[in-house]
Amino acid sequence: MKKGIIVFLVLPLMLVAQSSVLSQFSNTFADVAEKANPAVVTIMTDRVYKLNDLHSNVPFQGFPFVPNMPDREYHGQALGSGVIVDQDKGYILTNNHVIEDADAIKIKLIDKRVVDATIVGTDPKSDLAVVQVKADDLHELPLGDSDQLRVGEWVLAVGSPFSENLSHTVTAGIVSALGRSNIMSGNNYEDFIQTDAAINPGNSGGALLNLKGELIGINTAIATGGYEKANRGVGFAIPSNMARKVMNDLIDKGYVVRSWLGVYIQEVDEKVARAMDLNTRNGALVGNVVENSPAEKAGLEEGDVIIKFNGVDIDGPAHLKNVVSSTPPGEVAPVTILRNGRSKTVKVKLEELKDETVAMDRGSSRSEFGLTVADVSRSVANRFGVDSNESGVVVTDVAQGSAGDQAGIRPGDLITRVGTEKVKSKKDFLGLVKDQKKKDTLLLLVKRDNISRFYALEIEE
Repeated sequence: MKKGIIVFLVLPLMLVAQSSVLSQFSNTFADVAEKANPAVVTIMTDRVYKLNDLHSNVPFQGFPFVPNMPDREYHGQALGSGVIVDQDKGYILTNNHVIEDADAIKIKLIDKRVVDATIVGTDPKSDLAVVQVKADDLHELPLGDSDQLRVGEWVLAVGSPFSENLSHTVTAGIVSALGRSNIMSGNNYEDFIQTDAAINPGNSGGALLNLKGELIGINTAIATGGYEKANRGVGFAIPSNMARKVMNDLIDKGYVVRSWLGVYIQEVDEKVARAMDLNTRNGALVGNVVENSPAEKAGLEEGDVIIKFNGVDIDGPAHLKNVVSSTPPGEVAPVTILRNGRSKTVKVKLEELKDETVAMDRGSSRSEFGLTVADVSRSVANRFGVDSNESGVVVTDVAQGSAGDQAGIRPGDLITRVGTEKVKSKKDFLGLVKDQKKKDTLLLLVKRDNISRFYALEIEE
């Protein structure tokens, strides 16, 4: 009887405890939203469009392209969000694409005041921008440490989806993944936080918050599946640590200071790893070293795999790009590489990135991979636009459906290496290809438009 009474009494106690936990959890969400809302703003921009410049991605649609029509101008409006990060100076952090090409920018605060804003600085490469307003009684959000985020952690998103009438919409979700890249452009600096908190058009530039009420991301993009411009449970935010550096540089200098290494890099995929006998798929494979760059001065070579930079283990090319760019120019950084199967560490003195744009012949012989190659003669060089002083062999033809064709090799490409061995002639090339037949993948270093890249060709048994 006593045991029955004990069980009967414990169950209500458990229900009370669960109710208390849920109540605390709910209150946490409400507290974060209450503190964050005054610091989140709606950004409204005015833009002038010419009739024949209108495309489907502008804020309003319905004007067809009509050739030879007068360039009549139309005024359009776009909507986005922003976060006040300095209440005394009126600095607001947002996305570059929210205010890009705007003729006028207005900020709507939570108390319904509308004030004009001026651009402090923009950085298209990270899709961040800072604008400034002159107003009293502003509220700011503290920036958190996005490096401390964990997958599965709860986050809140705040912004103005679809309409200014829906300003300060709060949604909840979790951190679905970290370090996402190549989402918007392979040329940008991307290290996105992925979240399933509902983010929609108009949320761009808004806040992503942890449960401490700290700003840990700037909401930037959504993945829609290509059918509609609405949330499908996959959103992306720029981490606060990246935003902090970009913001400080834009405020202090008007541009973002970045370092450069001077290498063209690519992923270490399964085929490349097999061809190079690597026991890792992490790191960045060096396809080309820029002349007179920090990388060349440090002795980095084509075919090196960078696995650690300045003490940071490198996941892939995008990760290396972000780590290098955020390292101060002038710093001497240790770089660990894999070269010919062996680990080696070199020291690189980084420099400031100044310009982000730096970045069938009679003698032909055919390989069994569908590639017809020729020595670099004057006639071959003229025909395919190759420097006659180059070392290697020129691809003069690629058989349709062959391994070379499937790998993406084209006529006019210059093959400079097979595996880790340099190619000086077609005789070298054919001999090295024959030697590689013991493996199941043939690795070629191909130079095209002055950029070198490794290609892995499957060897069929």
